[in-house]
Amino acid sequence: MDKIAVISDIHGNIPALQSVLKDVQTRKIEQIICLGDLVGKGPDSSEAVDIIKNVCAVTVKGNWDDFITKPTESETIKWHQNQLTVQQNQFLEKLPFSVEFIMSGRLVRLFHASPRSYYDRIQPWDTIDRRLSMFENTNQTENILGNTEPDVVCYGDIHNAYIQNIKGKTLCNVGSVGNPLDIPQASYAILEGIYGVEEVGSFSIQFVRVPYNIDLAINLAKEKRMPELEPYIKELTTAQYRGAHK
Repeated sequence: MDKIAVISDIHGNIPALQSVLKDVQTRKIEQIICLGDLVGKGPDSSEAVDIIKNVCAVTVKGNWDDFITKPTESETIKWHQNQLTVQQNQFLEKLPFSVEFIMSGRLVRLFHASPRSYYDRIQPWDTIDRRLSMFENTNQTENILGNTEPDVVCYGDIHNAYIQNIKGKTLCNVGSVGNPLDIPQASYAILEGIYGVEEVGSFSIQFVRVPYNIDLAINLAKEKRMPELEPYIKELTTAQYRGAHK
């Protein structure tokens, strides 16, 4: 059986990323796919880009990876932009929208947020039609089997890991490595099956939670005098989104 580690939403949190990569290595998983948002929120976007570039077989683009390379009036975004080199910006600009492959007879599609946009946010409590729209083919997706829609979709973006079976299809969010908003531990998923084989066979999705040194992550942000520090600390320590209603 082949195993693929799927990580997402690193957000410049190196202690969390290092803990997840150590866990992946312990499990002897050789292929890693990243679903974007390498940068922003946390203090070490530059190092996150370099690590992901070296360890991931494929990385798709997230919303932060998209807008951080564009002009902005936000002082916070400008601070994060200043952490990146020209070469790192070019790497982010060239990231693909999605990736697809066959595993144990299933068409698997991975992207950051939705098949339509980096910014189209889908929650596990959205309507069935909204969640089923995650399986649509668009001009953004690869569509390696023509008009055939995927059997399995995994995404990132919402920092909230879950799995649902909807009308014979499987929808999975892998959570966030560096900014989880459900449990204050790094999250990733493992896809297990036979890679590249069209015959239907055994297939599984496993969620993994990895504790990491949150105090170290906070201290790194303090040392760099990162903007919006207090909301960042709240999110790391409580897993509560800064924009959530009280």
